[in-house]
Amino acid sequence: MKSSYLSLILLLLLPVLTFAQTKPLPRIAIAGLAIESSTFSPALTDEAAFHAKYAVDVFSTYPFMAADSPLRKKASWFPTIVGKSLPGGAVTRAAYESLVNQTLDSLKKHLPYDGLYFDIHGAMSVVGLDDPEGDFIVRIRKVIGNKTMISTSMDLHGNVSWRLAQNSDLITCYRMAPHEDAMQTKQRAVQNLIDRIESGKGKPAYKAYIAVPILLPGEKTSTRIEPGKSLYKQVAPAALQSGITDAAIWIGYAWADEPRNHAVVMVTGDDKQKVTHTAEQLAQSFWDVRNQFEFVAPTGTLTECLDKAIASPKHPFYISDSGDNPTAGGAGDATWTLTQILARPEFKAANGPSLLYASIPAPELIKSAIAAGVGNHVEGYAGAAVDNRFAPPVKLSGTVESIVSGDKDAEVEAVIKVGSAYVIITQKRKPYHKEIDFTRLGLNPRTADIVVVKIGYLEPELYAMRADWLLAITPGGVDQNIERLPYHRIQRPMFPLDKDMKDPDLKAKLVPLSDK
Repeated sequence: MKSSYLSLILLLLLPVLTFAQTKPLPRIAIAGLAIESSTFSPALTDEAAFHAKYAVDVFSTYPFMAADSPLRKKASWFPTIVGKSLPGGAVTRAAYESLVNQTLDSLKKHLPYDGLYFDIHGAMSVVGLDDPEGDFIVRIRKVIGNKTMISTSMDLHGNVSWRLAQNSDLITCYRMAPHEDAMQTKQRAVQNLIDRIESGKGKPAYKAYIAVPILLPGEKTSTRIEPGKSLYKQVAPAALQSGITDAAIWIGYAWADEPRNHAVVMVTGDDKQKVTHTAEQLAQSFWDVRNQFEFVAPTGTLTECLDKAIASPKHPFYISDSGDNPTAGGAGDATWTLTQILARPEFKAANGPSLLYASIPAPELIKSAIAAGVGNHVEGYAGAAVDNRFAPPVKLSGTVESIVSGDKDAEVEAVIKVGSAYVIITQKRKPYHKEIDFTRLGLNPRTADIVVVKIGYLEPELYAMRADWLLAITPGGVDQNIERLPYHRIQRPMFPLDKDMKDPDLKAKLVPLSDK
């Protein structure tokens, strides 16, 4: 009797068990374009700069999406296009429309979707268009519909407009600057999306949004130092509360002049009281420490920095040529700093203090260097083809030390020794963040007296090897002295541009759900 009873139960449960075993995996698309664009730079960014990946090649962007990874097995994936450009000037409208329309066409092929992972930076500017990421996600919604859950991941130096917030169901950003947690953040965004789909919870019920009227450069808000360090330490515990899905603080992007350029706090989750209260706590914490933000390194004029570096017994002594930083949106070819260096008498002789300069685009001089060959003399002009507002092209006359081809960004690089300075020239602009960027050219930054890099805060490898460091406040499209930038369209009042402004209303606003 008992055996028959158990058989009957198993028979009744069989359809349920079979359904559980054959339940289709969620269908999730992937799309995104990422760039920081300075509207204060004369440079323009074209489509090729995004190095777009298509279809299955998109997976190579994310180590956590390897073929044998747990996340890869949890869904049926439909990657469309993911493109990431070096920061630069505004994106041409033609490039933007081409990449967006290719994405939309790809999305149309595999409808419908349960979810979409939207991988963006958040600080893209497009010629003639405000809030490109907001425009992009609205156009995606028109294709995939409002029921599909979208999880957005961003750089903390991105900008969150109201329409980006409304059309994102899950949204998060980096919690570290420098961005050592970039891939961890992207993985969290994907995991959150899968968790909400698998659990059946669907879209979080509440999204709290607070615009914080602060606009600061990243070099003042590094999480290596206070108050950014303590401020961002609050984010992870806030996100781990029951009833909360994620929490984030965006510093925003200081070198673009749009109404969306300001700090933002967002918290998402299912507990209305916790979501709003946590957002308000984080926003108030940010506002309370606004006067404590300082540059991540001692600063000075270029002359002051060079004087100290030459006199210092500490080597290598790093100087950040911050105003033309290509990884913040500078054109990367401003010659003002290099012109000043080469004019210094200390670097005129070959046996003067060794100085590495990284770098300056000089495509014609690259051709001349190749023709001359390593070990031979070459001369020609470099830089200022895009940004000549502060100095004209600089004449380099020296010895070709090395020539290397094949870099993804620079394509061809060469080192020209001028006096005691080793100047890296490139076919196309390139940031120099890692030791191998120098050593592959035959340069040893560890034994150099001075290293001048077009950068803001030092990236981890350079930071670890520096004996001393100064951040030079130099002119360019990403001038660190933002108070001398010609803002016309950002919302005012804005700290620190309006230092005596009244305390703002930091009450949370609930963003409508994407399907409402």
